[in-house]
Amino acid sequence: MRNAVLHARLDAKGVHGPMLPVMSVTTDLAIDGMTCAACVTRVEKVLARVPGVSAAEVNLATNRARVTAGPEVTFETLAAAVDRAGYGATRIDAPKPPETFPWHVIVAAILTLPLVVPMVAGHAWMLPGWVQFLLAAPVQFVVGARFYSAGWKSLRAGSGSMDVLVALGTSAAFALSVAEVVLAWPDEAHALYFEAAATVITLVLLGRFLEHRARGQTVAAIAALAALRPETARVLRDGVETEVPAATVKRGDLVMVRPGERIPVDGVILEGSGGVDESLITGESLPVTKAPDDTVTGGAVNGEALLKIAATTVGAESVLARIIRLVEDAQAGKAPIQRLADRVSAIFVPVVLVIALATLLGWLYAGAALPEAMINAMSVLVIACPCALGLATPTAIMVGTGLAARRGILIKDAAALERAHGVGIVVFDKTGTLTLGRPDVSDIFSAAGVARDEVLRLAAALQAGSEHPLGRAVVKAAADIEVPTASGVHALPGRGIAGTVEGRGLLLGSRRLLLECGAEPGALAEVEAALAEHGRTMAWLMTAEGKALGLIGFADTVKPEAKAAIARLSAIGVHTALLSGDTFAASRIVAEAVGITDVEAEVLPGDKSAFITALRADGTVVAMVGDGVNDAPALAAADVGIAMGTGTDVAMHAAGITLMRGDPRLVADAIDLSRRTWSKVRQGLFWAMAYNVVGIPIAAMGWLDPMLAGAAMALSSVSVVLNALSLRRWQPTA
Repeated sequence: MRNAVLHARLDAKGVHGPMLPVMSVTTDLAIDGMTCAACVTRVEKVLARVPGVSAAEVNLATNRARVTAGPEVTFETLAAAVDRAGYGATRIDAPKPPETFPWHVIVAAILTLPLVVPMVAGHAWMLPGWVQFLLAAPVQFVVGARFYSAGWKSLRAGSGSMDVLVALGTSAAFALSVAEVVLAWPDEAHALYFEAAATVITLVLLGRFLEHRARGQTVAAIAALAALRPETARVLRDGVETEVPAATVKRGDLVMVRPGERIPVDGVILEGSGGVDESLITGESLPVTKAPDDTVTGGAVNGEALLKIAATTVGAESVLARIIRLVEDAQAGKAPIQRLADRVSAIFVPVVLVIALATLLGWLYAGAALPEAMINAMSVLVIACPCALGLATPTAIMVGTGLAARRGILIKDAAALERAHGVGIVVFDKTGTLTLGRPDVSDIFSAAGVARDEVLRLAAALQAGSEHPLGRAVVKAAADIEVPTASGVHALPGRGIAGTVEGRGLLLGSRRLLLECGAEPGALAEVEAALAEHGRTMAWLMTAEGKALGLIGFADTVKPEAKAAIARLSAIGVHTALLSGDTFAASRIVAEAVGITDVEAEVLPGDKSAFITALRADGTVVAMVGDGVNDAPALAAADVGIAMGTGTDVAMHAAGITLMRGDPRLVADAIDLSRRTWSKVRQGLFWAMAYNVVGIPIAAMGWLDPMLAGAAMALSSVSVVLNALSLRRWQPTA
């Protein structure tokens, strides 16, 4: 009936046909020819204008574009749009051309050196004008042809780029020098600027080469993760070991892994036990002991034992493949602060051209000679550098996310990394986050006339197949008794579970559920109070009619790292709180053990998100740490959701950051790394802006030689990248 009403309303508005979701497809492209942030803006615009494209993001540091569009938009359509803008686009998985030696830089330097020597050795070493022309022309028009080509494509597409600035500036100096030589012939001209034009081109190309080399180091983390995947695997078939490509291993195949080898696939150990080094995946420094029935991750290094493993996850869905994909996604996305930098870059080149023209006219108006006015205008064109502005944020994010992945911290997107640096309070879930999450049944009490084993038997029937930690504990405790089959079992969110066992309607859950059913605890009320004093988590077993049958107590162990985790957060100025659906007494004891003073207990999943929202009301940046399905709403409601990788997939999908191992100390590491990363972002943006704000006026005033301007421009981008790379020295706070 509801669907009929909905369709009737749509028909009334002229909307017809079935309501089918429109599927979006994400396409990654490798972009060739980008040199500055203005190029990024141009490529984004042309991709966004393609019909069917809903979003396009371009990263200068990785030279990649990520496009979200309808399924009708093909790669060829996107590549054609990029080509029309003057750039090239290839598939990400296309073979990459080998690294080439920078011969063009060497040739330019050899030809430029004789032009620069007189500036150091004195006027006596000055070469004749026609010799200077012969040395400078190949640098200008052969080695520097790339500036003309890229600049022309940029202008033809209706935008400007750094190539335009370099081409205009050096061409002006070269043309002025040619004019001086011709007008002075057969005498020697004294005011020549061939060396300025050639030096600027050489320095810019050298700067780009160094920048490219430095940027290559920012993706070292992904390369290291990708290198963990073995090329081959030994598969046991018909009792015989056969070496096959790891990519061909199928789910269920038996894989043999010898001591010292990398495990080729995710799987479960069937035979063998020993230490496994998972450090490059989880950041865990010590080998983890594995035994039969334990899971292992592809890429980890087997220790001293021969392992027989049943493959469970292979290919693109393996843990390592998903880690690499998450890191790449984080690096492909844009942080909010980068969007501001891109908007500034979009108008940068036109503004610089206007300033250069104003410089030329201003000097001429002041009575300066044309050569002097042109050289000052050239300095303005050459020193302007939108590259540093475009590289400051993505390079720092690439280094930060890559380093985090090596430490066992997966950052889903750049926005999460940006928000994390401002976290003022971290709210922890209790079970599985600060505790081991493997509670055991510690106490069983029964009502008058009910046997103790009967309470456990009926409770285990309701919890059979449950994934809840308390449910698994009940099933484990009843392993040696015969458990009946329950029917009609269904969860009561935040309160417990209900079902029918042997014809009786039963409920198992919290005191809240007991009160809702109107059940009287009777003599068990005193038992409940005693258990609460000891911090036990409790579950009541009762009939659907409201009769209490028994009380089960559970004990969980605080993680040994939890106290140090809270101390670390306190040391970096972050407040902490505990938010749990468990009893206040149980939550209070855990909080006291780890050093948390603010406790909110007996909270339903929906109320958890409301609690987080209330904390955010005064502008405080809130992080939520959890691991269960019931934590997903709170993780989504927080400014920064942090999920334990040992928890559920639902929690990890709702969180912006995932900790690959269940160590709460990683929370402080994630926040500290975010702060360091954002410090590098701010430094890069500050120096990029300050460089242009200070450098352009100095050049316009005639106080900066074009060659020094070219050197400064080339070094600005390199320095921004090197500053980001210095983040790799970060170590967790002790």
